[in-house]
Amino acid sequence: MEGLLDFVLRDILTRVGGVERCVSEFIRITDTLLPERALLRTVPELAHGARTLAGVPVWAQLLGSDPQCLAENAARLAEMGSPGIDLNFGCPAKVVNRHGGGAALLQDPELLHRIVAAVRAAVPAHVPVTAKMRLGFLDDDWAVTCAQALEAGGASELVVHARTKVQGYKPPAYWPRVDDIRAAVKVPVTVNGEIWSVEDARAALAQSGTTTLMLGRGMVARPALARCILAELGSAPGNLGQPGPDWSWEALGPLMHAFWGVASTRLEQKQQAGRLKQWLNYLRRHYPQAQDAFDDVRTLVRPSDVADWMERRIPQAC
Repeated sequence: MEGLLDFVLRDILTRVGGVERCVSEFIRITDTLLPERALLRTVPELAHGARTLAGVPVWAQLLGSDPQCLAENAARLAEMGSPGIDLNFGCPAKVVNRHGGGAALLQDPELLHRIVAAVRAAVPAHVPVTAKMRLGFLDDDWAVTCAQALEAGGASELVVHARTKVQGYKPPAYWPRVDDIRAAVKVPVTVNGEIWSVEDARAALAQSGTTTLMLGRGMVARPALARCILAELGSAPGNLGQPGPDWSWEALGPLMHAFWGVASTRLEQKQQAGRLKQWLNYLRRHYPQAQDAFDDVRTLVRPSDVADWMERRIPQAC
C-alpha cells in the first residue's frame, strides 16, 4: 500500500509476530530499467537479505503495463535477492489507473497474460512470480477470466482483493467471489480486503474457500491482528514476551518508540511527524487512547517536538 506500508511499518509490524511474508509498496515501472539505488529506496531490505529486522521475507512488487520493461526490472530485482516478484493489478488509485496501471489492466486479460509471461521468463525458475488483483475494474464480470489469464501466464499464486476498482475500499468486501476464482484456477489463492478482526478473518476464509489471508490496513490499525487470528484458528505463534495474543495500548508503547526511532533516523525530516500521525490515525480504529494521542500530535511538525511528546506521553515499558 503506497505511502502506508513502507519499510518503516514493515519493520515494526513484523516484530509483533504472525506474519509469514511481506510485499513491498509497488515500484512504478514506466519505460526504463531502474538503477539499484532507486529499487533500494522502496525495498531497502534487499541490502539485508530481503528480510525485515524480525526475519520476515520481503518480496518486491512491480506496477506497470509494459511487459518487457517490467521483465527487465524484475530480473534486476531477482539479481538483488528478492525472494519473489509480485505484480500489482489491484491498485485503484486514479493517477495509476489513468496511466494504464494497477486495476485498469483488469480490462485487458490478454495484456495481463503477456505481462506475467514476460516476467516469468525473465527471472530464474526458483523465483516465484505472483499477482495481486481485484475482482475487476467497473464490475466483476471478468474476475475469473483475469485470474485464469494470470495463471496461464505463469503466476504461481494469486492474491485477490475482494472488491472492484470502482468499489475502492468501501465496505463490504465480496469474499464469496474469491471462491469463484479459487474454483477456476489450480494455483493457490489468498483472500484480501476488509479484514479488521478475527471475526472478519474467519468469515473471509469460510466464504472464499481459501486457507490464507493477506492483511493490510487491518494490521496497521491493530498490530497484533495476525497473532490474534493465528491464535483463534489454532496455530498460535510463540509468546514473544506479551501477555496473550493481543496487545494493550500500554504494551504498544515500546513498539511506538521503535517506530519513531526508525522513522526519525531513516526518513526525511519533513516526513517524520506526518508518518507518526498517519499511524495514530489508523490506531484510533482499535485503540480509544489513540484519539487523544492523535489530537496531541496533530499540530506538531518539528521532529524534536514529537520526540519530546513521545517521552512524556508514551510509556517505553509495558
